[in-house]
Order: sequence, then structure tokens, then C-alpha cells
Amino acid sequence: MRISRKMEHVHHALRLGQSGKHGFQDVKLIPNCLPGIASDHIALQTQIGELILSSPIIINAMTGGAQETEEINRELAIAARETGLAMAVGSQMSALRNPEVSSSYEVVRKVNPEGIVFANLGSEATVEQARQAIEMLRADALQIHLNVMQELIMPEGDRNFSGMLERIEAIVRQVGIPVIVKEVGFGMVSESAEALLDCGVQIIDVGGRGGTNFAAIENARREQPMEWLNDWGCTTSVALLEALEAKRSHTSQVSIIATGGIGEAVDICKALTLGASAVGMAGGLLKLLRSDGTEALIKRIESLHSELRLLMTAMGSRTMASLAEAPVVITGETAAWCTARGISTEAYARRQGYAKRK
Repeated sequence: MRISRKMEHVHHALRLGQSGKHGFQDVKLIPNCLPGIASDHIALQTQIGELILSSPIIINAMTGGAQETEEINRELAIAARETGLAMAVGSQMSALRNPEVSSSYEVVRKVNPEGIVFANLGSEATVEQARQAIEMLRADALQIHLNVMQELIMPEGDRNFSGMLERIEAIVRQVGIPVIVKEVGFGMVSESAEALLDCGVQIIDVGGRGGTNFAAIENARREQPMEWLNDWGCTTSVALLEALEAKRSHTSQVSIIATGGIGEAVDICKALTLGASAVGMAGGLLKLLRSDGTEALIKRIESLHSELRLLMTAMGSRTMASLAEAPVVITGETAAWCTARGISTEAYARRQGYAKRK
């Protein structure tokens, strides 16, 4: 049942695509006509938690647990190896319950032995299961995904979410590697982010609405769809700003990853300018892989890097840290949400990042 569901998810994700309504249309980069730097000086290196990444782009969790998904993960791992990207696998619970499908995950480490690889489990996982998932991949970090609405719409999904935070806290305290808690496409608000930070989580992936729509995917699997839930959640731009608001109240090192419909270099640049440490990409990369192959995917990632360097040059930002100091204007529905929630958009617009540069 679970193996069949894995392939159904891939099929529907490719068929439905991404809405592109991630909210970054509301984010306006402010031009800097005196950048004072050269493109050759741009550094794409970033840090999430204890991990140093050569690129702010992460190939985010997609799949695993079936024969065809092994092929997908192999090719994604090749692309990650050739472009220096970190990569996450899909939920490994199927392999913990059915060891015969573990190769569909293990292939990622086999193909990319020196790369940064993230293991992945749901919030129902125990500490022991987390350790098993990490060992399966010799993982550098563990993603714990949150997908409450997907489970509720899923015909065979979970209905009991008791003890989520307690299990996450136990895993954070005991597994010995960075733990990333991520939403799968419904977004995260500051109250949830604060609760995670309070229990020791240092890396949050906001997983906003605008990318792969797991509500629509599960509705496509139902005999009686509840399509009125297909717009559940908040956009990626909103979720990022909410998480950044929570980050301000914590003195510990906190990294925010923006995921959810990001497909172009300008989306990446806007997320990083707002304050994300990295961005996750999944559905768009999977679609390109399946339609045009691995070489095309590698070329696309290389193009994104080149385009991001171009944008950073135009903004006079040599590093991720300086990019996050640049002023940016927030408009439209994202600004309206922020106003209602007490998040200051003026603070972003009045940053002094440009003025301080010599």
C-alpha cells in the first residue's frame, strides 16, 4: 500500500505541477546603481546550523520507497554531486517498515559519497527510528516533515497528532546531528516556529504554499475530494517572514530555509534577501529531470547559480550575509498579511545595507 502510494504521489505531483503563487511576486528588490563589486567576487557559500553548504540551493525531499523512485533518487544524487548541492530524500518510514526498499534511499549516498545528504522522517518517528534513518544514509542532517493537512485529506492518513513536539524534542536532543523541521507546503507561522525553537530546533524549513500541493494530490486520490482545502495554508513569502519574526526572539543560532514553489533565480534572491539561509527546490527539478534528463537538470542548476551571481552583483552583495542586509520592499497580499500579524515591513525597506558599503 505504502509503496503504491509513493508512486501515486510522484505521478500526481508531475501532473498537477506547481501553482507559482508563492508570494514572492510581492517582494521587490531595490536596485543598487553603485554596487562596487565584480561578479568573480561573489561567494554562494552559506551555512545552516553547523553545516557549511557550497550553494544556498538544496534539492529538497521528494521520494523513495519503490523501484522507480530509486532511479529518480539516483539521478537527483548525480545532479547534486555534480553541482555541489545538498540533497534530502523522501520519508524513509517505508524503508524502516519494509527493508527491501531501503536501496531506493541508500542509492543517494552510494552515488554521492562525499556530498551533504539529509535523512527524512515524519513527526510520528521515535528516536530509534531517527537513528536508523540516519544510519541508512550516513546522513549529515535529519529532516522531520510536518504534513498535518495532507494526512487529514489522505484516505489512509493519520488522524492522531498527539505528542508531535515532544517526539521532535527528544530526537533533537539525542540524535547528535542537525535536525531540520520542515513543512511540506502549507507554511509555518511564528507561533509554531517559536515552539520548535523553544524545544531546541535550530533549522526550520518553512515549506509554504506555492509549490507541490499535497492537498490537491491527496484530493486527486480520494473518491470524494475536498477541493475546498486545496488552498489551505500560507504562501512561502508569508511563511518565511513569519519564521524570521520568530527567529528574532531567540539568541541561539537559527537558520531558516525557504521552500515552496521557488523556481527562478530571482525567487531565490528574494528569499535570501529577506533572510533565508538557503532555499529548497523539489517539484520543478523533478519535472525537468523526468522530461529532459539528468544533464538538463545539471545545466539548469548551473544556470541558477550564474543568474544568482548576476543578481547579487547588481545588488552589490558579495556574500549571503551582505545580501540579507540589503533593503527590500514588501507589497500586496504579503504586506497585508504582515500588517495584520504585526510584522514590520518598513524594517525591511529601511535597511542600511547599501548605505554602509564603501
